[in-house]
Amino acid sequence: MRYSAREKVGKASHIREVIYDDKRWKLLEEKRRIALRIMEILASCGYTQTLVHGSVARGDVSEKSDVDVVVVDTIPPSLIELCLERNGLYVYSRVIVQPTPAHTPKVYIYLDLQELVSVTVPLAHLSIVEYEFYKFSGSLGLEGIRKNIRVAGVNKKLFMIEPTPRGHVEYSILGIEYVAARKLGVSIEVVKDRVEALRRRDSTGRTGLFIEKEVPPDESLESVIKKLCRENWMFRRVLKDAC
Repeated sequence: MRYSAREKVGKASHIREVIYDDKRWKLLEEKRRIALRIMEILASCGYTQTLVHGSVARGDVSEKSDVDVVVVDTIPPSLIELCLERNGLYVYSRVIVQPTPAHTPKVYIYLDLQELVSVTVPLAHLSIVEYEFYKFSGSLGLEGIRKNIRVAGVNKKLFMIEPTPRGHVEYSILGIEYVAARKLGVSIEVVKDRVEALRRRDSTGRTGLFIEKEVPPDESLESVIKKLCRENWMFRRVLKDAC
């Protein structure tokens, strides 16, 4: 979802067990079914390097949880769009986003009007740090979804979510960042970066994106990307050959 409701960072002392009721298990099943369909469609087109991240991977979903499938390989977004549409999925909108000048620009292809279901396509190779951001929030590939695995990850309240047979246990990672990094298999720099970014957001409010460009329905993704390359040298510098 492009503009998700802001969640404030939770208290450092927070710890609790959450038991899921039947409604929540059913909701998780529904959202995973959506992710599985998208990932299998992409795999049928030869795009096998995909992942789903966040609450759908961890299990702690709510009605407003988004289903975001990330294409890890650098595939032209128009090919991803074509694959989705040829297999019965309607593309409602396309948005080019670059959070900061240092980040890899991505295309978000939204598959519903509420923008709760999307496919993210990076326009250049993700850095190791950017890839670890997905691991930080919890991520699964196609086989993990097929096997109904749930993984640990950190939500926007900076709570570690650890799945249990009955639901999950959650606790703040504030003050135990090194423990969180080891548990998730990511660098301490990634953990500290996310902690700093989310705490800063709490104190200053949501910051704007460096680039956020919705692609008009009658224009191709490539034409808008080329236009951004011509107009913005920082966007062009990150994409390099892709421009």
